[in-house]
Amino acid sequence: MSDPVRLSLIHATPLAIAPVEAAFREAWPEAEILSLLDEGLSVDRAKEAALTPDLAARIIALARYAEGTGPAGILYTCSAFGEAIEEAARTSPLPVLKPNEAMFEEAFGHGTRVAMIYTFPAAVEGMAEEFREEAARRKSDACLTTVFAEGAREALNDGDAETHNRLIAEAVARTKDADVFLLAHFSMSPAAPDCRVVTERPVLTAPEAAVRKMKALIEAWERAG
Repeated sequence: MSDPVRLSLIHATPLAIAPVEAAFREAWPEAEILSLLDEGLSVDRAKEAALTPDLAARIIALARYAEGTGPAGILYTCSAFGEAIEEAARTSPLPVLKPNEAMFEEAFGHGTRVAMIYTFPAAVEGMAEEFREEAARRKSDACLTTVFAEGAREALNDGDAETHNRLIAEAVARTKDADVFLLAHFSMSPAAPDCRVVTERPVLTAPEAAVRKMKALIEAWERAG
């Protein structure tokens, strides 16, 4: 029997760990996942108006460390470090995924009116720019609307998952004229069932999409030899 595929997950907040582990159990249970956490990254990023060179260097250093553990691929789970993750990917011999790239790719298949619900303001500007860049690359006229679920992240930090999920679902319910909803951060994915109750539109989560894409990438990598 061959060894299971090992993957390295890099987290900037402990809130992302359980959701992505759940996504792997559902879609790729045989994968061996190893988590690296620097929870100071999200704390420090929230204090800055933009991604600083120091924070970028820390993100890239984590990729170098992860490579030494022997994974087949690396998945980042925090959405506020896009440019640094892109640099880590450019300088890695392994497949490296940004948190939201797979979810964004799937969103284009659901229409042009895309609504993204978010709970961490420091991440949203960079994510919106990533979406616009992907739309331009695809020559798509898809438009992204961002909606803040105020108080949801604070509730989750306080251990109140029920309020977290309710506030996100309320943000979905009050958002009109959307073809598809995106839950911006890995930590938000437990709210997806509540969101799917209040809308008939698709609700995409970053962990589910990322696991699907990573599995496809690794399988393609292995076929290529």
